[in-house]
Amino acid sequence: MTFLLTVLILLVLIFLLIRHYFLKKEIKRTALQLYEINREITSKKINIHFYDKDLEKLAEEINRQIDLTKNAQAEKRSSENELKQAISYISHDIRTPMTSILGYIQFLESDEITKELKHEYTGIIKNSAKRLKVLLEDFFELSLIEQMDYPLKYERVELNSLALDVLLGFYEEFNQRNLTPDIHTPEEDLFIYADPSAVKRVIENLTMNALRYSTGHVTIQLSQENQSIYLNVCNSANHFEEQDLPHLFDRFYKADHTRTKKGTGLGLPIAKSLMEKMNGNLTAELKGTQIIMRCEWKEHS
Repeated sequence: MTFLLTVLILLVLIFLLIRHYFLKKEIKRTALQLYEINREITSKKINIHFYDKDLEKLAEEINRQIDLTKNAQAEKRSSENELKQAISYISHDIRTPMTSILGYIQFLESDEITKELKHEYTGIIKNSAKRLKVLLEDFFELSLIEQMDYPLKYERVELNSLALDVLLGFYEEFNQRNLTPDIHTPEEDLFIYADPSAVKRVIENLTMNALRYSTGHVTIQLSQENQSIYLNVCNSANHFEEQDLPHLFDRFYKADHTRTKKGTGLGLPIAKSLMEKMNGNLTAELKGTQIIMRCEWKEHS
């Protein structure tokens, strides 16, 4: 009996020693894999050859951390590229009016130009300066909105009257472009919980975008579906392409691919950021030759 017990103990010890040997070997192998990953020798994840529940769980957590690190690095690269692109765009848009301003100032310094030309050049300088002012203000505003602590004052907002007040302010712009917008609002009042100034800015930006790029038709509609309130701003855009849709809310993006004087390319990103700050949503949809900007808020009774 004592002999059998001794043999059993020896077998257990041998098993434990063998297991300990292979466990240490697997740990060394895992450490080597981590070494190669950290020094970017390989991009493979940790894999375990020796079965051990705790070791497998450790490898699983290490692989999860590797994924998180890769995602963070990808986001960082994306942010850096976006920043570089934003700097490139704003440099271009600042350079254009500045070149115009400096060029016409040189003309004004000449004693040979007529009074009429001086008046014309002064007007061009003023318009270029105004465009530059709008660009810088929009860029500064977007930078503020995207900060985590951007202040919002929430209250119960009656969306029908607020939207109509904003649209009324665009009467002259619609008239100058020979556009008569189709405005559809329900008879019942629609309420949301939001910052009224932010909501007003969103509607202004979407309306101005529709005015600038419409090729002949603008429709604005308020509606309620289930527990959500929707504002649709639709305009005809014959030259708009499907490939433009995913980029509409990118900074400085212009779907016509021309750096024209139509806008700064920041109106839609500002509207998008404000909607997200208010826990709402802003999406774009293309139906035939009609582009639809769709705002969604949760109903507030």
